Amino acid sequence: MNVYTTDKIRNVAILGHGSCGKTSLAEACAYLAKITNRMGQVADGNTISDYDKEEVKRKFSIQTSLIPLEWEGIKINLLDTPGYPGFVGEVDEAMSAVDAAIIVVSGKSGIEAGTKKAWRLCEKYDIPRMFFVSDMDIDDVSYRQVVEDLTALYGKRIAPFNLPIRENEKFVGYVNVVSMTGNRWDEKGNVSECPIPDYSMENLESYRETLMEAVAETSEEFMDRYFAGEEFSENEIRSALRTNVWDGTITPVTMGSSILGQGMYTLIDDIVKYFPSPEDITCAGLNVKSNEVFQADYDFSKPKSAYVFKTIVDPFIGKYSLLKVNSGVLKTDDMIYNTRTEDEFKCGKVYVLCGNKQMEVAELHAGDIGALAKIPDTMTGDSLATKANPIVYGRADISVPYTYMAYEAKNKGDEDKVSQGLQKIMQEDLTVRVENDSANHQSLIYGIGDIHLDVIVSKLKERYKAEIVLNKPKIAFKETILKNSDVEAKHKKQSGGHGQYGHVKMRFEPSNDLETPYVFEQVVVGGSVPKNYFPAVEKGIQESVQAGPLAGYPVVGVKATLYDGSFHPVDSSEMAFKIAASSAFKDGIMKANPVLLEPIASVKVTVEDQYTGDIMGDLNKRRGRVLGMNPTPDVTGSTTIDAEVPYMEMFGYVTDLRSMTGGSGDFSYEFCRYEQAPRDVQDKEVEERKKESD
Repeated sequence: MNVYTTDKIRNVAILGHGSCGKTSLAEACAYLAKITNRMGQVADGNTISDYDKEEVKRKFSIQTSLIPLEWEGIKINLLDTPGYPGFVGEVDEAMSAVDAAIIVVSGKSGIEAGTKKAWRLCEKYDIPRMFFVSDMDIDDVSYRQVVEDLTALYGKRIAPFNLPIRENEKFVGYVNVVSMTGNRWDEKGNVSECPIPDYSMENLESYRETLMEAVAETSEEFMDRYFAGEEFSENEIRSALRTNVWDGTITPVTMGSSILGQGMYTLIDDIVKYFPSPEDITCAGLNVKSNEVFQADYDFSKPKSAYVFKTIVDPFIGKYSLLKVNSGVLKTDDMIYNTRTEDEFKCGKVYVLCGNKQMEVAELHAGDIGALAKIPDTMTGDSLATKANPIVYGRADISVPYTYMAYEAKNKGDEDKVSQGLQKIMQEDLTVRVENDSANHQSLIYGIGDIHLDVIVSKLKERYKAEIVLNKPKIAFKETILKNSDVEAKHKKQSGGHGQYGHVKMRFEPSNDLETPYVFEQVVVGGSVPKNYFPAVEKGIQESVQAGPLAGYPVVGVKATLYDGSFHPVDSSEMAFKIAASSAFKDGIMKANPVLLEPIASVKVTVEDQYTGDIMGDLNKRRGRVLGMNPTPDVTGSTTIDAEVPYMEMFGYVTDLRSMTGGSGDFSYEFCRYEQAPRDVQDKEVEERKKESD
């Protein structure tokens, strides 16, 4: 592949709802750009971007793939992203590397939850975007309806650049709103000019008026000419529209059929004409040596620096760090400095990836996207620079995983293999997290949703030959007491020679501090228990609170007071008093009305206004308490519901929420506090723990 300067580069993400045609669009563009001589199909599992075994098997994208197109002296880095919400981390990574986006809308399915989420992502990162309406080859697809729906959502920003031409219920051409010309495809896919159909004139005039208003608003001179009834030239229109697209006042809508390869030429041409190159974008980092802001701005003349936005770890193609060069020029065998690890190394060969194929290039200019292979101890989010100018860039905002399951190795002895496999998967996917829950003796794996976790299990088996079994996780209950108790316990044992003797009298009461397991006091008078045994008594309490007598959960909020007892001058020992204290603890807790405490989550659920009633009803069924409702900032027609819900009721919530909201709902939660569990929940849990111990 050729080397491209900053002004000849476009970095574009392909976004949209799952199965709306993103991968097919990328494949059609690759075919038109002659990257491949045969257009692959998702159903056949032979597309450039869906190359992973899991993607081929499941028929949808799981990870972001890079497809670099060379088009009339311009390099377009297309990043094909997954549409299913379980793989949103891949989208987050891609968005940190692109300067514009194409939002694909299925003409058949219309506006979906993923369409709206893609728009919100573009708003969050403040990047230009355009809509591409796919499936235009299907007879009953209404392009006009999609445009009306988009306009209803986003107002006058929506500006159709094309209209379809249909004959005999077939998609045969399009009307270019900018040039006011009709265009028709022949059997070989070539385009020739044709008359504009009469039935298109009404919509054409409306769409044209929208464009002319946008053009007029770019300058006072244009505004005066517009009101004077003057016509703008095509070059003036395109120049003004480019400004409108860049600043977000106009969002073009174009259309085509990826399957038939129709509309791809126009789309690629619009990417080149209307989307910015990196030289038009600002970018800044921090020089950690001078503590000054480094204005990189994709300037090739400044010291080299880059940001690693994605990591690929594959047993077959190896480890690749995908990066975007933010300044300077990255060349083969350059010395690179990792600002996180403070390690300097030779970068080796520089690559451009096209799906799973690597193409070696001599250098990457500022603004370009490429990859380095097997660079040591480098992970997603790292900043690479030179030791003389160590620049750090802000890390991408990666979605937090809230769905979790307990897991264990399917085969004994595979624990190390499982651990190593999961570590490699976590290098590649930042939305995967593994934790050890020592309180319940379980290992937990976190992901974005059930499908995401299913894919992780499958990857472990296929790639690393390590199998795990997922189970419903145990809830981290705790135990405490509500009343006071007064008990005594004696540990006495005679076995020839020195025996064992420890005798304690203790009071137990609530400490009213659920953050602390126990408080220990001694008020012994008269030396009935010598001072040197006080630490042993506390040690007995300290060990006992780790597993309470009610259900074996950790005990919190207990005050233990040693007030009397007795000892034997020969047989007493620290061990005897520790055992006596443990016996007193078990007896005292059970006599002080022990209860289970369950963890409570502070939950925020963000949904469209039409679903708030259903969501609140569902939260009530989950023993939740709704605390308030507020309009979601920067999201029109959306509400955020604040609630407190027991952790055990949150299991499977991600699936239920998506089902209730058509995939548009989102939620987050964090630990709030512990609260007494209802009697029926406690009795059921105690019974289950008893069965487990038996």
